[in-house]
Amino acid sequence: MKTSDFYYDLPEELIAQEPIADRSASRLMVLDKNTGAVKHKHFYDIIGELDEGDALILNDTKVLPARLYGVKEDTGGAIEFLLLHKHTLDTWEVILKPGRRAKKGARFVFGNGEIKAEILDIVNDGNRLVKFYYDGVFEEILDRLGEMPLPPYIHKKLEDKNRYQTVYAKNPGSAAAPTAGLHFTPELLEKIKNKGVNIGYVTLHVGLGTFRPVKAEDIADHKMHSEFYILPSETAELVNKTKAAGKRVVSVGTTAARVLETAGMNGLPLKETTGWTDIFIYPGKEFHVIDALITNFHLPESTLIMLVSALAGRENVLNAYKEAVNEKYRFFSFGDAMLVK
Repeated sequence: MKTSDFYYDLPEELIAQEPIADRSASRLMVLDKNTGAVKHKHFYDIIGELDEGDALILNDTKVLPARLYGVKEDTGGAIEFLLLHKHTLDTWEVILKPGRRAKKGARFVFGNGEIKAEILDIVNDGNRLVKFYYDGVFEEILDRLGEMPLPPYIHKKLEDKNRYQTVYAKNPGSAAAPTAGLHFTPELLEKIKNKGVNIGYVTLHVGLGTFRPVKAEDIADHKMHSEFYILPSETAELVNKTKAAGKRVVSVGTTAARVLETAGMNGLPLKETTGWTDIFIYPGKEFHVIDALITNFHLPESTLIMLVSALAGRENVLNAYKEAVNEKYRFFSFGDAMLVK
């Protein structure tokens, strides 16, 4: 199967540049994975698509405001840091722009000297291993100085950084938001619970690799990026009980789906687990855990549209995307949603 098999034509004006005022008022396309039939609704109608006893699984990762702007200590030259992975308490793997200013031993200053940084080493893909110096709690200082690392297709400045967080974000560590969850409000989640739908949480820290294009002509040759995940015991037990009762496991987003399917590769029952996953799900791969998926509309030829196609069929998905374009749905991170059921 070729990467080009997952191409669709998207007018640039349909790429959402900012979130709508009411998270739950975004549009919702409901796609029947068996027939390909679609219905057009709003996201707050999701309550009617969930049944008592279903399990709704959310990714509670929290996006770090990981983009820092500062200067080189000796020259005053401008520098941009993008924090990727924490290695130890004060050392991080970082992408720098411009990279030529970041030789080993180079030092940088951010804010009014609230954070200082020193390059320890040059690592994978030309990234740098950086040690940070500061007084206080690093995450609190980062929250003041840092900007959200918005995807490259969003060109408008985000006024409220909380709009690139889910309302249930809890565990800091992501370089990008699990965007399917951005549509939920506390009120909507409460109504879902009151209907008898059980809610469980996993954590997957989304990496920037989620935006990397698939360059291999044959999708089977693509190497997936690796991301850290946690499946807590209570969520594993919820999934096991739900499946045993003949009810559905509904994944909110491709990230939660990757956690569940990684844990379920050897079949049920699921067990508490944590680690790194580079699972790549595309048509021909079987799902062992999830029955339905809430997701946004994804980039052409991306691993994410391939995952959705594995669940609903490539032709069904591309036909649905074509209709979404015709109906002028909003696409990508701040865009509208799809329920595959």
